[in-house]
Amino acid sequence: MTRAVLFDLDGTLVDTAPDLGEALNHMLVRRGRPPLPAAAIRAQASHGSQGLIRLAFGVAEQDTAFPELRQEFLVHYAAHLADRSTLFPGMASLLDTFENRGIAWGVVTNKPARYTEPLLEKLDLLHRAACVVSGDTCTRPKPDPEPMQYASRIVAVAPEQCLYVGDAERDVQAARAVGMPVMVALYGYLSEIDRPEAWGGDGYIRQPLDLLDYPGLAT
Repeated sequence: MTRAVLFDLDGTLVDTAPDLGEALNHMLVRRGRPPLPAAAIRAQASHGSQGLIRLAFGVAEQDTAFPELRQEFLVHYAAHLADRSTLFPGMASLLDTFENRGIAWGVVTNKPARYTEPLLEKLDLLHRAACVVSGDTCTRPKPDPEPMQYASRIVAVAPEQCLYVGDAERDVQAARAVGMPVMVALYGYLSEIDRPEAWGGDGYIRQPLDLLDYPGLAT
């Protein structure tokens, strides 16, 4: 039986792409450039500021212009991180169902705590989560297994009795490394080059409520 469900944040639990995109397009418009379409931004949203800045400006992390662009992006995003971000459709009902069944749920994300916790607080989720493991909570973020191990200890549930849900290959890698079952959220921030069928997950969901069909969560 599954006793705890752990979610990636961006693109799995919460649709954060609208606010990430607004911050990026704000920078582009300030420079007289046209804003990017939402579809292009969503495909890179799981890659955080590094992927979004590369998308908009063609600047990689090792380039000298990157730190200033990243700082500008993060300052704007921090001030608007919950203006448009919402739970994915069906997710509120799913979390209610877990709580009614006595199944703990939590978050394991690579998003730094200074954005993760205010976002969850504004969405009235922070106090409900059994654990919140951010990208800087542990020494190393996903795909390193340390965040998964830490979350398992916090919720006091063995990894094999947890279920992880994410929308990136690193999510599958991190869960696999600790023997945790993992489902891939196909509704998440996948790009045209992503091949989730090759990641080695235990299955896929096309909407949050599909998770209720997972055998270990059956009533």
